[in-house]
Amino acid sequence: MAEDAVLPIPNLDLPQYHFTLTQPAVGHMHQEVLTNLVEGIEKDQMAPYYRALLSASQQPPSTPLSPTSPATSRHFQVPLLEDKALLEKMEAANAEELKKLDERLQEAEKTEGETEIADALRARATYLTRIGDKDQSIAAQELAFEKTPGVGSKIDIVLTLVRIGFFFGDHTIITKNLTRAEELIEQGGDWDRRNRLKVYQGLHALSVRQFKRACDLFVDALSTFTATELLKYNDFASLTMIAGALTLKRSELKKKIIAAPEVIQVIHELPILAELTKSLYDCHYDKFFIALAKLEQAQLLPSRVLHPHSRFYVREMRILAYAQLLESYRSLTLESLATAFGVSATFVDAELARFIASGHLHCTIDRVRGVVETNRPSAKNAQYESVLRQGDILLNSVQKLSKVLY
Repeated sequence: MAEDAVLPIPNLDLPQYHFTLTQPAVGHMHQEVLTNLVEGIEKDQMAPYYRALLSASQQPPSTPLSPTSPATSRHFQVPLLEDKALLEKMEAANAEELKKLDERLQEAEKTEGETEIADALRARATYLTRIGDKDQSIAAQELAFEKTPGVGSKIDIVLTLVRIGFFFGDHTIITKNLTRAEELIEQGGDWDRRNRLKVYQGLHALSVRQFKRACDLFVDALSTFTATELLKYNDFASLTMIAGALTLKRSELKKKIIAAPEVIQVIHELPILAELTKSLYDCHYDKFFIALAKLEQAQLLPSRVLHPHSRFYVREMRILAYAQLLESYRSLTLESLATAFGVSATFVDAELARFIASGHLHCTIDRVRGVVETNRPSAKNAQYESVLRQGDILLNSVQKLSKVLY
């Protein structure tokens, strides 16, 4: 186990609130979310972050600004009004606390040992991280990393830097420090930190559309989840189900997701995902389409992590459902296919045509007879093409080697 409880610093709910306030599609949530955002800022005395948000809210929509993901619109749909009294109060509290932390650090440097100095540096870095001062918190965490003995404590600092990256939507910081964390884990990380790292890596994989990698990491961490500083358990279970529904085979979906005790424990709190996974597994495609539409509106579009990939996810899930049904038949009428999915034959005709043209489905549509015929690629042909490709690679390697030797 980790030596100390890991604090949820910085508060990752706040950039999600900020993201929600930039999305016109969820306008019914804006006033409540705005209240939560201001309350969260005041609770942690986040004067630097508040200033950054005020600056963002006053800029035109086309101006790229932090703090949020560079891939999303940062223009507030409702105004974030400047509360000068609150800002002055928070800045005064920040200055006072930083003065105390600096005095504690100076005292440790004069009269105490390396351990006490490292503790003082970590306390200062933690406070700067809490109040949302991006540049100073990163610099302070790096200094604390240099002065901190012990691999475990260094891993904790690096994971904090990853959370700072998530907070500000900075993928450079995230990827750099995930790599550092992996290297440190190999040097002697305990099982708790290893499992927490999997959750961090999985969340980053989702954010860059690597759903298969995210699923594998999340499933591995499902029974040992402790990364509550990054995700609430229900949110983690939701992301695991979302990634698993897309990437797991039908038998694995049942074993690793639907029948997993950790998922069953919270499934009643996740009705949309419960319906999505169950209807996909049970081949109730009309219910599956409805659940997928609900998922898009309720969880994909409002999510800071999944919003950029919502169209991709919905398209791939529909392709998956079509392919799952078609693989059981050599041919199927458009009418029966439309009935199975609870849509019109015209809709199925147009959608299948698009997916066939893009190479996502292996079938043909006979519009005269109103029939869809599958034409699965031959396994032997695929093996033959694979052997040819590998043979070409081998011949090229041999030729290069011969030039070097002779």
